[in-house]
Amino acid sequence: MRFPLDLDYEEWRKLCTEEWNEPSFRADQICGWLYAKRIFNFDEMTNLSMALRKKAEETFSSALPEAVRQVVSKRDGTAKFLWALQDAEQIESVLLTQEGRTTACISTQVGCPLGCVFCATGQSGFVRNLTCGEIVGQFLAMEKMQGGPIDNLVFMGMGEPFLNLDAFLKAVRILKHPKMRNFGSRRMTVSTAGIVPGILALAEANLGIRLAVSLHAPDDELRKKLMPVTQKYPMDQLLSAIRFYQEKTNDRVSIEYLLIGGVNDSPNHAKALAERLKGLKSFVNLIPWNSTGILYRKPAPVRIEQFRQVLLSKGIETEVRRERGEDIDAACGQLRRKEEGRNRPVSGTAQE
Repeated sequence: MRFPLDLDYEEWRKLCTEEWNEPSFRADQICGWLYAKRIFNFDEMTNLSMALRKKAEETFSSALPEAVRQVVSKRDGTAKFLWALQDAEQIESVLLTQEGRTTACISTQVGCPLGCVFCATGQSGFVRNLTCGEIVGQFLAMEKMQGGPIDNLVFMGMGEPFLNLDAFLKAVRILKHPKMRNFGSRRMTVSTAGIVPGILALAEANLGIRLAVSLHAPDDELRKKLMPVTQKYPMDQLLSAIRFYQEKTNDRVSIEYLLIGGVNDSPNHAKALAERLKGLKSFVNLIPWNSTGILYRKPAPVRIEQFRQVLLSKGIETEVRRERGEDIDAACGQLRRKEEGRNRPVSGTAQE
């Protein structure tokens, strides 16, 4: 069976007119139910004929992922969701609330193939890409569960969006289409570990969404230890792609920099980073290490402030990202790993 959220607007029109012999406005009605009213049961789409509802039910499987677990931070209200897909694979999404605005962080892959040493998702390996409908479905499911629209969307959950490029780009087009979710381009951001072809493709796609790049080191030698993807896409090549993106879009790029105590958090690292970013329109998000069970440590507060002050002194806008959801292991991949541990049979014993 087909998955309804995998279809873009033109595919809905073609399905209605060519396969179902219905007028084209039926596509508008169906998309309105799915994306504006968040109704995913075709039997509840009351302005469709009974015959058309039956055709739709026979054509499509369930629209949304199934919520396996939901945990909410007692400290800041951050909510984390573990979803089961139709093949029983599991993915995670996070919903952040800050100053009355909500931001969804959604996944693009089951697992991740990049193997960044600090990432809980990477520790579980890679299973498969998500379809565009599975990507979109996370966002719509969270909107339905919270009973209203989400303000911002970041593609930075499990997986690397640019390694699932076609599905990611189609998901963006579906979400921003005026007949579908009609979600503003400037309220969407994609975060990448530095997949150069994906950055170039995004620049050419002219979708209007924002770009964030996870750098985490100022030089190739250190970055290779933290992010093996650097072996394929060295920093000079990556920064060249970012410059091309800025030439095409004139957008400022967010640079994500994970501060790990004793690894990449010295003033010299900050100076080297500032030199790397010279000439770019960038904003640096400094992210203090949040443990995923790996043997790294948080940087001392004085080191964080020293790092920040070095960047500011070099004219680079920066801020220290406030830790959110730490009491619920909000970093992507952690909840899935815990669930796998709970469900993994223990030899000779029964599961609790």
